[in-house]
This record gives sequence, structure tokens and C-alpha cells, in this order.
Amino acid sequence: MIAYIRKMAVDEKHWLDDVTFRDGVALCQAIPGATAMQTAAYVGLRARGLIGAAASFVGFGLPAFTIMMVLSSLYVRGHELPMAMSAFAGLSALVVAVIANATVSFGARTLLKWQGMLIAFTAAGLFGLGMNPLVVIPSAALLGLLLLKTKGLPAGPLASPHSPYSPRAFINLLVLTGAALTLLLIADPRLFKLAVLMAKIDISAFGGGFASVPLMFREVVDFRHWLDGLTLMNGIALGQVTPGPIVITATFIGYLLYGPLGGIVATISVFLPSFLVIVGVAPYYDRLRVSGHFQKAIAGILCSFVGLLLSVTVRFAMNVSWDLRHILLAVAAFVALQLKANILWVVLIGTIISVLVF
Repeated sequence: MIAYIRKMAVDEKHWLDDVTFRDGVALCQAIPGATAMQTAAYVGLRARGLIGAAASFVGFGLPAFTIMMVLSSLYVRGHELPMAMSAFAGLSALVVAVIANATVSFGARTLLKWQGMLIAFTAAGLFGLGMNPLVVIPSAALLGLLLLKTKGLPAGPLASPHSPYSPRAFINLLVLTGAALTLLLIADPRLFKLAVLMAKIDISAFGGGFASVPLMFREVVDFRHWLDGLTLMNGIALGQVTPGPIVITATFIGYLLYGPLGGIVATISVFLPSFLVIVGVAPYYDRLRVSGHFQKAIAGILCSFVGLLLSVTVRFAMNVSWDLRHILLAVAAFVALQLKANILWVVLIGTIISVLVF
């Protein structure tokens, strides 16, 4: 997705130069949230200010949200039909393959030395014991400060200009967000709890959208028991056939809990915090990126998310009734993803095979 955004924003529209775009991608990778969504917001921010950031952010996520609402509605009405049950029986194995692939790929980029591996396995153990992410993530940042070494620091400040919006506009946006949450609390405390949970997941998801999946599983399935594990895995599978980030699974969760309004609230809440972070941090990233302490803390957090992905791969696997058919389907999907096959085709072909085999 980021490659497509670059082609449009830099090569075709000439909204940004290449150096500014690459600096923006680096920023989006260093803060929590879905990286592609934030990159879209960053392009809008540099091109048209705060309104541009909001327009590009909403425009990027709207197709996935619309499709996911339709799929969630169809799931509620038809997931107990024989064909649908056959499809989802195989999709559970595919989800394990998808998360395992993310673990391997993310780990290969992140765990370059033994210190990173130590942080990752420590985090996996803590998550496996049920430790709260709000404890594990700061602990990983601290271990990063103590154990990791900085790579080559940037030689100078960003080439990109300061964000073209006033601090007052950003403060007004924060006030508006707070007011909306207050009204939601008064109108429907259940939706307020859903919104707060999704915001918590988003603000904790360093390392891109895949980091949100294990957090969702932990909060929605293990702690609150809002959905069972297989149902959430079905939602993740549906999310993979939408043209957007995997965190769009939040729409599915909200819809199943509280209908269309729940889907809307969950979606806004799982994207809004990272939007606020990107527009709030962008003007100050010049200083952050040249800080060795900042780099080491972020690197430690990213290592911890490899451990988180590893632990949730195991948890997802425990929710599958494994037999030879499931094993072969999962292995085939994992190999295809490792060979860089498009995940959409892997899921669609896997669904067809599931209907035929299961």
C-alpha cells in the first residue's frame, strides 16, 4: 500500500518530494497504528494541512470500512449455513498461517541480534502469562534502552517543512474528541467502553496494523469474553479480503456486539488515536529522530511485538481443530505467503478449497 501511495503522491501528483515522503514513512513506522493509514494521513497533512490529513485518512479507510460492514452483516445472517460453516472451518487454519507469516517476516526484520531476541522471547513469555500490554510495552522500551545499540543516526533535520497547521487547530481537534467521548458515555456506556477499548488497542499497536490483532484477541476474547476465539478469527479472515489494514477487524467486532452503530464506533475509535498521534507528532519528529534514546526505546517496543505475535500465533492455533486437512491448508498458505503471494488470493483460494474440502 505504501508503494502505491508513494507513486501517487510523489511521482504522479508531486505533492511531496521523495525525501519528505521517506521521512514520513519512517515516522509512521515509529509510532503506534496502521502504518499505511498513517502514511496516507501524512501525505494529506503535508499537502493540505489538517483538513487534508483528515480527508486522505478517511478516504483511504472508507472502502475497507464499507466492505467490512457488508461482510459483517452477511456473517450475522448466514454464518450458520452449511457452505459458510465449511468456508470458516478452513479459514481458521488460514488465519494461523497469516499470523505465523507476520511473526516470521516481522521477526526477520526486527530481531537482528541476540538482545532483540531476548526482548522478544521475554515479551512472549509475559504475554503468555497474561501480563497487561500496558506493562509489557514500557518494559520492552526500557530493555531497549539498556540492551540495544543505535544504528546510524540521521545526520541532520528532516528535509520536509513543518506541518502547515496551527497548534490551535490541533488543540481544537483534541477538545472535539473529548467532547464526543463524553456524549457517548452519556448516551450509551456500552458503546463508550467499546470506543475506549479500541482506542487503547490502537495506541498500543507499535509496529503496524498486525500488532493490533493479538491485542484484540487478548482484550476481546480472553479478558472481556465478548466473542469466542473462532468468531474473532473469522472476522480477521474477512478483514483480509478488504482493501485495507487488518485492523479493520474492529468493524466486525463492533457490528457483532452492537450492530451497525457498534461497527461505526469501533472503526472510528480504532483509527482516531493514531491519526491524532501522526498530526500531533509530525512537527516535532525532527528532534525525536536524532535521539538515540528514542531509537532504542522504539526498537525495544518493536522487538516485544514479535513476541506478542508469536504468543498469539500459539493461541490462535489452539482454537483450531487440527487434522490433516487443516495442517495441509495452513502449511500451503504459509509457504505461499513466504513466497510473497498476494494475501487476498491466498484467502480467496483458501476459502474455495475450504468449501470443497470441509
